[in-house]
Amino acid sequence: MKVMVLDIGGTCVKSAVYQEGDLLDVRESPSEARFGGRYLMEKAEDIISSYRTQYEFERIGISTTGQVDPMEGRILYANQNVPDYTGTRVREQMEAAFGMPVTVENDVNAAGIGEAVFGAGIGQRHFICMTIGTGIGGAVFLDGRLYRGSSFSAGEFGAMVMYPGQRDASRDMFSGCYEKFASTTALVERVRRSCPQITDGRAVFAHLDDGAVREIVDDWIGEIVNGIVTLIHIFNPAALIIGGGVTEQDYVFSAVRERVRREIIPVFRNVVIRKAVLGNMAGMYGVGALAEGIRL
Repeated sequence: MKVMVLDIGGTCVKSAVYQEGDLLDVRESPSEARFGGRYLMEKAEDIISSYRTQYEFERIGISTTGQVDPMEGRILYANQNVPDYTGTRVREQMEAAFGMPVTVENDVNAAGIGEAVFGAGIGQRHFICMTIGTGIGGAVFLDGRLYRGSSFSAGEFGAMVMYPGQRDASRDMFSGCYEKFASTTALVERVRRSCPQITDGRAVFAHLDDGAVREIVDDWIGEIVNGIVTLIHIFNPAALIIGGGVTEQDYVFSAVRERVRREIIPVFRNVVIRKAVLGNMAGMYGVGALAEGIRL
């Protein structure tokens, strides 16, 4: 069975045809999410239609940014990066447009499912997936099942309050939170204050020989470690899988793994910390497996 799969993000929309664990004809288009949820849905329909000229598929799977009710296929909440996306009934709209079953899942959950079925989570029943990038998200698997929470929003690791003295929820719901200190965005902002010419993550790591930059990176690694140690002590997972651009940096990943092992209580040290292996294709693998009928 062929499944049309999309991974809708704030920057780009990835698309492919999923068939029995393989992705065929992978493409990428700018999402231009700043134009809003209606525009994004029109773009998704155009992308799906472009595949129908070459492929016959029976189902559609959509991995998307935002908090998702997978039962209704509806966006519960999306931030300002995609204006007017909150409340969008993605499944209803796509089923009406294409006349076939549609599965919708949050992008981080979908990526976690992809890793569980095809990647670094194979054979693991208790594990955590964490993505570190522009923000921080996560997925928790307990006894082989994805834990979605009472309102389908579990795994908001970026919202863990790490610095309560800096908390001002009336101004910013993420103030004092993990994401503000441990995301790649946070790292770039810190480096830019000292080195204005460095404006993105790749440039930061290209300047690791600069002592001042390395000191900031080492402090940032400590922020990542603080959150991971907390999560390990709460969930006692057998594995913690880290995805996102940070995993491309061996210096960062090795330091995180070493420091976490030193800082967790000895009985928790059976945990294996590994890199996600599916990269930015994980969400399409995951939602393809869901649309095909796998249940996690």
